[in-house]
Amino acid sequence: MALNSRYEIRVKGTLDGRWTAWFEDLQVISDGGETVIAGPVADQAALHGLLTKVRDLGLFLISVRHFDPD
Repeated sequence: MALNSRYEIRVKGTLDGRWTAWFEDLQVISDGGETVIAGPVADQAALHGLLTKVRDLGLFLISVRHFDPD
């Protein structure tokens, strides 16, 4: 995986703005039914760390999508 690949993590429900700091420099956008956490992720260890935060918040994971840097 290339450094700083872009990922989109989609979870069910609305993630309150106070949790945005948990996801550091990533965008957190809620539309009422789902929340998208998106942005550059340094490596697989960082991705797993984000997924651990999703789990720790008790969020229902819908999908994880990787975007090619091209």
